[in-house]
Amino acid sequence: MTEQQHKPSLPAILCLTDACDRPETELFIGLKNAGFDVDVMCNPKGRNFQRLVDEGMVAQPMALKNRFDKEGTAAIREQLAKKNYEVIHAYNPRALACGLRASKGTDIKIVAYRGVIGNISFLNPESWITFLHPRVSKIVCVADAIKDYLASLRFLWMRIPEKKLQRIYKGHDLDWYQAEPADLGEFGVPEDAFVVCCTGRNTPRKGFDVLVNAMSDLPDDVEAHLLLVGDVTENDDLKAQVAASSHPERIHFTGYRNDAPAIAAASNVFVLPSTEREGLPRAVIEAMAYGVTPVVTGVGGMPELVEDGVSGLVVPPKSARALSSSIERLYRDRPLMASMGQAAQDRIGHQFHTSQTVSETGEMYKALTGRN
Repeated sequence: MTEQQHKPSLPAILCLTDACDRPETELFIGLKNAGFDVDVMCNPKGRNFQRLVDEGMVAQPMALKNRFDKEGTAAIREQLAKKNYEVIHAYNPRALACGLRASKGTDIKIVAYRGVIGNISFLNPESWITFLHPRVSKIVCVADAIKDYLASLRFLWMRIPEKKLQRIYKGHDLDWYQAEPADLGEFGVPEDAFVVCCTGRNTPRKGFDVLVNAMSDLPDDVEAHLLLVGDVTENDDLKAQVAASSHPERIHFTGYRNDAPAIAAASNVFVLPSTEREGLPRAVIEAMAYGVTPVVTGVGGMPELVEDGVSGLVVPPKSARALSSSIERLYRDRPLMASMGQAAQDRIGHQFHTSQTVSETGEMYKALTGRN
């Protein structure tokens, strides 16, 4: 028999991740249902951990502390000894560094996942123990913008070969988004108000300050309310900016919330005013899945999510005037807003469906292991 004949029909995959989100969890289960032998090592504190346990897919609970976690590396090495894995798929830099170390001396294919732009450099030693490591066979990029960024990296003669880079969108399913819209009254939002929602972490690149300026630029007859969802409530500078804005009573902080998608679902428009380094933001996808019209900046993978003028509006980053004009346009043209919201929902339901992610990921595994 030839070596090819000895191989099972589909390869065995070891996925290394942390507290995997719903799209990752359903990808793993979808691959198993497609016939792949998939085991997962992940954080037992994740909200989807039990679902993977019920599916018989958790090889070992694992919560890596850092990229040099000795116990975690030993646990991965121990798991690799139990089965003839052909691929390790690592979903974060810690898992990638530890997986590379644990599989040293083997011919296992290493697949990395990259969800954001930035922080990789040929001059950064940490990049060489993760994405630039010569044993990495593929880097799955969650958006074309990330793939293009990685392809553009250069230092002297060094670059990442094009064949190592592959874009696979993170898939979703509209059935996951069935929560009842939240009652916005608890945040002081008047009943029947026109609501703009923005969800994000408290980092300057999210552009909250630009959005607050945009709200101040709205004409007085555009009575829009803004909900800022997340730990941005800890940003004293932003609070001072809100207090000094033209209508501070129309801007509401919710603090960190577990029901952020339900808050977005109760809004009219969802805005993400990021100024740099976005991948394929989950908050935008969740809002679109609920049929909420998105307004985003042309940063990272966001223009791949939102078709400008069809399934939402795309504006230049750092432009309060452009954001303000877009919000006013949707406020004054409710039929346009409704049609864009429906188109946004349809786009997530079809172009970003989890079945497509399962199919493309499975084909990549087969190509890497000579099953094509």
